[in-house]
Amino acid sequence: MIVNPQLFNYRLIIGSLIIAVAVLTVYSFTSYKSITAHQQFLEQEKKLVESELSQMIARYDDVSISNDLITSKLEDAKQATKLTLDSLRMVRSDLSILAKFKQQLFNIKLKNKVLFNTVDSLDQVNKGLEKEKLLAYSALRQQQYENSTLVQQNKNLNESIEKGALLTANSFKAEGFEKLFGSKRPTNKAKRVQSIEVCFILAENSLTEAGEKELYIQIVNPKNNVVADKGSVDFGSSSLIYSAKEIINYDNEVVEVCIDVDSDIDDQPFEKGTYYISIFHEDRRLGSTQVKLN
Repeated sequence: MIVNPQLFNYRLIIGSLIIAVAVLTVYSFTSYKSITAHQQFLEQEKKLVESELSQMIARYDDVSISNDLITSKLEDAKQATKLTLDSLRMVRSDLSILAKFKQQLFNIKLKNKVLFNTVDSLDQVNKGLEKEKLLAYSALRQQQYENSTLVQQNKNLNESIEKGALLTANSFKAEGFEKLFGSKRPTNKAKRVQSIEVCFILAENSLTEAGEKELYIQIVNPKNNVVADKGSVDFGSSSLIYSAKEIINYDNEVVEVCIDVDSDIDDQPFEKGTYYISIFHEDRRLGSTQVKLN
């Protein structure tokens, strides 16, 4: 068999070229896939860094603290983180660049750890202070309530003392009298009565202020007119028409008092009926009695 050397050489060259092209194609495809995979890896890494930076910025926004110095540091850290994130978004995905931003992310994390630990500590302190404030408010309200109760108790006590210190009287009685030859004798005959004697007892009271006490007698006849009208005396917004006035020296002991109220000529003769007698200390009525004349 005769082999054409020239044809053999052509076939050998073509075969070598085909093998070379095939190898180059496989190498190129493998390199392309490797580059694509590397690029995807870089993109994923870039997104992870961006995500962490975004989460940091969100955490800055969630922190609320009243300390001005910490607030200023938080704001500075937030701005630095935003600047890093904005810069990262503008650059292409490159291993060396990503390494640089990862290092920046690591540094930011270290600073944030210290900063947020400080924030947490201050938050715990603030919670403790808030609890103490609530306890203080509660104690203050309790003290105010107790003070209010004491004020009311003191008020009630003072009112009780004032009431207890009031002049009091008892055993009220009245009787009509006629006068004959300088003496007088009791009578219930209206036409004979010339005076009405009013008697009562001032009670013992150590709380009452000792001294002179002005006592007023008011006698009202069956026609509702004041007997032996001596005019009126004013006590603030009230006034009293009285029949007799007597000043008694009171020394906190029992005092028996009898006051003889002479009738005016206009009152005589007395009308038949019931006469109402009231005894006053200033504007306060101590008691009353009555006498019936026939």
